[in-house]
This record gives sequence, structure tokens and C-alpha cells, in this order.
Amino acid sequence: MKKIMIIILSFVMLFPNMVMGLSLSCRSCVLMDSDSGRVLYEKDKDNPRLIASITKIMTAILAIESNRLEEEVVVGEEVLTMYGSNIYIEFGEKMKLLDLVYGLMLRSGNDAAIVIATFIGGTEENFVKMMNEKAKEIGMTNTVFNNSHGLDEVTQNKSTAYDMALLSSYASHNETYMKIVGTKKYTVQSDKKSYIWHNRNKLLGSYSYATGGKTGYTPSAGRTLVTNASHNGLNLTAVTLNDGNEYVSHEMMYDYGFENYKKYTILDRKKFKIDNAYYPNKIYIKENFSYPLTDVEKENVKVLVKLTKLDKPNNNDEVGVVIVKLKTEEIFREKVYVKVKEEAKKGFFKKMWSWLFD
Repeated sequence: MKKIMIIILSFVMLFPNMVMGLSLSCRSCVLMDSDSGRVLYEKDKDNPRLIASITKIMTAILAIESNRLEEEVVVGEEVLTMYGSNIYIEFGEKMKLLDLVYGLMLRSGNDAAIVIATFIGGTEENFVKMMNEKAKEIGMTNTVFNNSHGLDEVTQNKSTAYDMALLSSYASHNETYMKIVGTKKYTVQSDKKSYIWHNRNKLLGSYSYATGGKTGYTPSAGRTLVTNASHNGLNLTAVTLNDGNEYVSHEMMYDYGFENYKKYTILDRKKFKIDNAYYPNKIYIKENFSYPLTDVEKENVKVLVKLTKLDKPNNNDEVGVVIVKLKTEEIFREKVYVKVKEEAKKGFFKKMWSWLFD
């Protein structure tokens, strides 16, 4: 017979519902904790807008995840159609995929984007399908990609500040991606010529906690910017769409985030212990859970543990769930397992060993 028991643990911790006094020039913007996905500030975050060259974040992450970065790419005729921001690679030129991604992200090369798309997808059309599939996988529900570069005169890419923050947060957990977008200067030699590229992301030079990002601009989209910053254990990403003062907006959001939030560990799998008579000192969880919190709001974070009483549990059986709630909103859920000592079996084998060999 199964029985359910519920244990509630309360933490007096503080959660913000909205930001007061932060006025930004962006049409849409988001400040997100990259680890938990929690939105710390937002303005019109779900309105789809043209995104220009921050499109290239998706192009870059697909190239990196292809595991082909060390392969040599021969520049095809597709490069002849590109205009605007370019790294000026030539038809027939040979360059490693990794180097093309640096040119894509540091100099916003539209020519690099179309060459990468053709190399990875076979055609840009196929690559765009991969972009939209990846967007769906990440949870970007209001995003549609139609090209690999972000130019919008012929085809257009639209997304939201929230969706682009999801993409940036996802990409920020890739070490290779962060190394590339955090590079201020990159030198490369192709089979034809040498290049020196400086990162267009001005925040890397002006803001001490900045770790990377991607710039964007077209006359129709306005200025778009996605950046990353880390300080005191907080890893944040900021997104602005159609913002003529984008770097100021990003610094203001980051200052707000780092000044008002710190990361709290709510569940620690090494210290997880619940007082209960049925599974004393035997239950455990596999994942930790941390969340960014302020020191000024006074709301209750509740941790609920629901255990199912099993008459004869086996080792590592699932016996319940732990749920973390903010008021009535569930913000985390993790399975609970039981560790059963197999003393009887160990005793039997120990006796057999003694009988045979002692």
C-alpha cells in the first residue's frame, strides 16, 4: 500500500516582482540570469521585432555544435551575393570553420555567415531549418529565422528580447562560444591572406564584468545588442532591441542586477536531509538548485517534499519529489530517491567467502 506524506520547509527569502526606477531607451529589453532563466528586468519582452546581426549567435552555436571547427572550408559562390558588414573573404579561399566563426562574431561578417550556413547545411535553406529547429529546442516560441546573417531587405528574422536572452543563456554554457565572443582581438591566416579582427562589442572594453556578446544593426531593426556579464557568482545576459543608446542600457541593467541580487543555494544535494520516520537519513536528490534573490523583498520561498511510502523499496528507487515554490508559482522540481543498505546480502556473501577461503 502506498501512502503520501508532505513535508514543507520555509525559507524567508526575497523575490522581486518588478523593478522600480529603471528607465531605459530600448523598445524591448531583458536582463536574465543565465543559469536559472529568471528574468530580473524586462520591457516589452515578448514583442517580436527585427533582430539584425544578433541572428549570428544562432549561426555560431550551430557551427560550434557541429564539431567540425577544425575542418577547412572552401569559400563558394554564395559569398558573392553578400553585402553590408563583411570580413571580405574571397571565392575559392580556404579557411578553418573556427576562424570563420571568429570573423562572424567579432566583425559580424555576413559573408562568413552565408559560407558557414552552406558548409554546415549544404544550402542556406537547409541551415535555416536547423536554426528554427534549434530555436524550438531551446524554447524560443516567438522566433522565426529566414536567413543566417540578419539582413532584412529580402528575408527577415524576427524574435523577442526574451527569446534572444534564452538563446544567449544557452550559448553562454558553451565554453568555446564564450571564448570566441570574449576575444577582443583575433589574428588568422588563410591560404591567401592574413586578417586581424577586433571585436565590435564595445562593452568588453568599457564594462569590467562583461564576458561577451554580439552587436547588430540594420536601418529597419535599429541597433540590437546581446551581451553577457559575470560577477560574484551571478552570470547574466542582457538583450536590447531597437535601442539607440544600447551600451548605456546594458550597463544600467547589469549594475541593477549585480547591486540588487545574489545567488542563493536553495537545494544542495550533499546537504539534503529531511526528518521523517519512514526513510530516516536515506533519501537524496541528484541536482542542486540555486536562484538569484534580492535582500529587500519579503516573500516566502517554500520547499515541499512529497514522499511515497514504499513497503519494500529497492536501492535508488524514486520515492517522491521536492518542489520549490515562490508564493504559488513552482520554480523548480526534482525527483527524490532512496538509498537502501543491502546489509543482508553483504552478510551472506561475507559468510560464503569465509566458508570457502578461511
